[in-house]
Amino acid sequence: MRAKSLISKKKFSIRRELRKMIKCVCSKEKLSVDELNYSSESLATRDYSATASGYSSRPGENDTKLDNSNIEEAESSLRESGYLNYEEARALLGRLEYQKGNIEAALHVFEGIDIAAVIPKMKMSISRKCESNNKRSPQRDSVPSMSIHAVSLLLEAFFLKAKSLQTLGRFQEAAQSCKTILDTVESALPEGWPENFVSDCKLQEIVTNSVELLPELWNLAGSPQDVILSFRKALLYHWNLDTESTARIQKEFALFLLYSGYEADSPSLRSQLNGSFVPRNNIEEAVLLLLILLRNSKDRSIIHHLSFALSVCGEFMTLAQQVEELLPETMERRERYYTLALCYCGKGEHIVALDLLRNLLKNRENSVYSDCIEELLLASKICADNKVCIEDGIKFSSKAISQMHGKCNQIEAIANCLLGVLLSAKSKSVTSESEKVLIQSQAFSALKASEKLMKENDPYIVLNLCLEYAEHRKLRIAYDHAKKLIKLEGGSSISGYILLARILSAQKKFVDAEIVIDAALDQSGKWDQGELLRTKAKIQIAQGRLKNAIETYTFFLAILQVHNKNLGTANKVMKCKRNRDRRLEVEVWHDLANVYTALSRWHDAEICLAKSQAIDPYSASRLHSTGIYILLMLKFMFTYF
Repeated sequence: MRAKSLISKKKFSIRRELRKMIKCVCSKEKLSVDELNYSSESLATRDYSATASGYSSRPGENDTKLDNSNIEEAESSLRESGYLNYEEARALLGRLEYQKGNIEAALHVFEGIDIAAVIPKMKMSISRKCESNNKRSPQRDSVPSMSIHAVSLLLEAFFLKAKSLQTLGRFQEAAQSCKTILDTVESALPEGWPENFVSDCKLQEIVTNSVELLPELWNLAGSPQDVILSFRKALLYHWNLDTESTARIQKEFALFLLYSGYEADSPSLRSQLNGSFVPRNNIEEAVLLLLILLRNSKDRSIIHHLSFALSVCGEFMTLAQQVEELLPETMERRERYYTLALCYCGKGEHIVALDLLRNLLKNRENSVYSDCIEELLLASKICADNKVCIEDGIKFSSKAISQMHGKCNQIEAIANCLLGVLLSAKSKSVTSESEKVLIQSQAFSALKASEKLMKENDPYIVLNLCLEYAEHRKLRIAYDHAKKLIKLEGGSSISGYILLARILSAQKKFVDAEIVIDAALDQSGKWDQGELLRTKAKIQIAQGRLKNAIETYTFFLAILQVHNKNLGTANKVMKCKRNRDRRLEVEVWHDLANVYTALSRWHDAEICLAKSQAIDPYSASRLHSTGIYILLMLKFMFTYF
């Protein structure tokens, strides 16, 4: 009983002296050294009248009510060390001011802490605490240089200082203050944060909050390289973070890599095992993080960000595989089928995508969800672009129009445009002339309706209207639409220039057509000039300038050869472009063979046909060019021999 009484008296004495000290700080008074009997480093030996003046919640209020948690934490430091020194008192007072919303006052108090003096002691205390928890490591000293409660109090002061600076818009300084916390811990524990370290205090919470805050501060400070470095350190160093914190950091890092617009350097993974995968760019690193999150998190937005990342780099089948492996509750069936259809469309498997959409739409006919406009439009677009299943495409687009009910004019305009394209394609396969005229009239009506529904002209609609007018030899109207298309695209697409040049050629305006192509060549990159050069060569052939056409074709083949060498090991998007270039190259060899055949240069024509056969042995156009070559050569032989 006597021991308990002594402990109670000692605790009451500590609390009384602590309250007296804090009141002294807030009321601009001083406590004598003899009264508190603290060491030379204690708060009582420092003059707080200047630093604390005017920072209480209300001027002149001396009886400040103290937070019990703050008092208890300070008591713990007093019991362990025998005194509350200058830095610890500032940390406690700064927290009180921060909790009351006096940000500038709190910052002024925090800035009085001598960081250079306390950090070595904090490192030693953390290191020794770790060694004392590890039974295999010898304990250097039973009494650390600073109590772990004091370390927690000071680290919290650094964190609150960073938050105060962030509130005041001083982001660079805030990041440096937050970085001080992590550098201190990392320097004290180079092997990582032990899982069972100081579980009886909130030091882990402070470190976790600092790890999450630092990238945000660097981002606000406009330092993207530091953002990336802080994210990588947060994930590579063992901070003993919980699963939720790790997931948040991984997601924020992935989003920064995808949408920040800053291209990061490849990460240095020296701390990992040899043979580890090293991302080469932002997309690969973001995809890696999102794939990890997809396995460990139920956040539905992850699959949307992953869809964007994999689509950008052309990994459509990888995305399809990830979508197929998702649990049913992660993604709805409708969204799953629609995403898979988009993936197969991107890969070029249009029939597979169409079958997926048919399956979805068939099963949803009797469902309460009648709004399937996106799926219907995608299905009709597949039919229109690939000229397959024309009747089904007409049904899809017509059903989409019937479900609109004036919801969105732009989507309704696209649906009418697709219906017009499909009806136009159907008219070409009809044998009855009267039925053909009727369907063509319906196609024109749908295309014109789509043009009227658009408040601002859409390039896709203008392009299809232009093609329809051109096919029906309404060249003047087609010419106006082609010029409008170039204006809408801002000269960024070569398809408008090629269409305008072909319309001018149909009007026998070959000089003007060649001028249009030359203007397009000046505005396009060398690797995108294939179709333009081929069109220019055809215009030269139409003018009878066969030698000029040969030079144009030769120039194109030279550019293509250099381009193929530069591609090397390209990603899938570039490989798809290279496949398109190879198909174009085959057609150019055929065109060149026809020119040489017209000039009776039989040997050169044979070489061109051989080049084409080496690329594509089963090309129908090569067989056609070969037939022309044989017929003209036989005619030449019979004429002169």
